[in-house]
Amino acid sequence: MENSGRNPIGTYIKEERKKAGLTQQEFALRSGLGLRFIRDLEQGKETVRLDKVNQALSMFGSRAVPGRMPKEGEGL
Repeated sequence: MENSGRNPIGTYIKEERKKAGLTQQEFALRSGLGLRFIRDLEQGKETVRLDKVNQALSMFGSRAVPGRMPKEGEGL
């Protein structure tokens, strides 16, 4: 199922990957993740594989942590 809203994790991964000068394929190889997973993540497709999301985030010294969703009308 595709996420029609913003995907801050996918956006972050894509921005950091580009800053590092890596293609999706290079990032997949270096992170040990599949190219399809990287593409899906950056495109905002939903995933239940938080372990893989954290594996990707760890390449940039980050990880997904629980947090409260902003209420409607509030910024991030």
